[in-house]
Amino acid sequence: MIVFTSVCANYIPKAKVLANSLKRHNPDTMFVLGLVEREVSDIAKNESKFDLVITSSELGIENFESFMFKHSIVEAATAVKGHMFLELMRRFPEETKFVYLDPDIQVFGELLELNQLLDAEDIVLTPHLCEPEDEMHAIMDNEICALKHGVFNLGFLAVRRTEQSHKFIKWWADRLLEFCYADIPGGLFTDQRWMDLAPCFFDMHAFKHVGYNIAPWNLSKRKISKDTEGNLFVNGHPLRFFHFSGFDSGANEQMVSRYCPDPKDPVYQLRNDYISLQEEAGQSELGNTTWSYNSYSNGIKIKNKDREYYRFTTEMQYRYPNPFDASATDSFYAHVNTLPEESFQPAQQAHNTMRQLWRYTKEDYKSGGLGLVTNKVIKKLLRQFGK
Repeated sequence: MIVFTSVCANYIPKAKVLANSLKRHNPDTMFVLGLVEREVSDIAKNESKFDLVITSSELGIENFESFMFKHSIVEAATAVKGHMFLELMRRFPEETKFVYLDPDIQVFGELLELNQLLDAEDIVLTPHLCEPEDEMHAIMDNEICALKHGVFNLGFLAVRRTEQSHKFIKWWADRLLEFCYADIPGGLFTDQRWMDLAPCFFDMHAFKHVGYNIAPWNLSKRKISKDTEGNLFVNGHPLRFFHFSGFDSGANEQMVSRYCPDPKDPVYQLRNDYISLQEEAGQSELGNTTWSYNSYSNGIKIKNKDREYYRFTTEMQYRYPNPFDASATDSFYAHVNTLPEESFQPAQQAHNTMRQLWRYTKEDYKSGGLGLVTNKVIKKLLRQFGK
């Protein structure tokens, strides 16, 4: 079994905790670090638990610099996940089982049930929730949140090498090339919302073992206990991995305190231990590392509005295939700094990704150029929107 995660440099400490915990309980597992940085740091090179480090530029993504520029740090780390699966399948043709885990996960046991499940199932996903909520605040916190962000949590995804799973990963990877943005009003939440469609297109298994992917959003229904030997259980089932989502933002602590009010609840010991493990892995030193795709080549930080303008102005993508490069007189950096503020307003004000695409592709259509969709589709949409 090959397990991988996808991180930028500031999440390497979390990836180290993940890799160490995975290897402790699953020593025969290969761990691969997908690194969304321009270079592999010495810290990543020298970590013994990282069996292989692959940078995002090695994934064969076309127009790579243009692709990266369109995304924020979180969007970029998720947008490459599909291509990481494809790359691992290509590099390891004899391997049959591939698993993605988010970097902010800690493994607590052998992934026995998953390994057995992948002997029979091609595609395995875990739902955020396995039981309906009983109280209004929990419905709003968890059920409505799942409807907004996606029914399945993409902190975990496993596939067995088959023709169907390859088609599934290829479909997902293709969608993430153009549509992996944090745009809930526009129907997207990075890579995750696409999985709501997966059961319609592919035969997949919704894995409901409560010991897998326990997280803040399901603590209302999943209770952790410990036996006299120190073994951890969730509703009587072995704890396999805990997803410490929202740890840096404080959302994790808020949800834990809400659904586990007893300070003696084992979840607090898990949190305290996780904090210690992160510190041992270099969190204080590395947690604020600047993303190498955060700036133009001249060192000036890229503004969010610059990324949005480039993302939704297909003419810019054709004219400046490497928007990071600020060295030329006629560069995207030079161009964007000559624009009046009102040029950015459509991207700032619009709340729907597709409407943004149609708006910015309008001029491409008029000039005869091709945007992200065909001129025929654009013409139909322009008639529909009347603009």
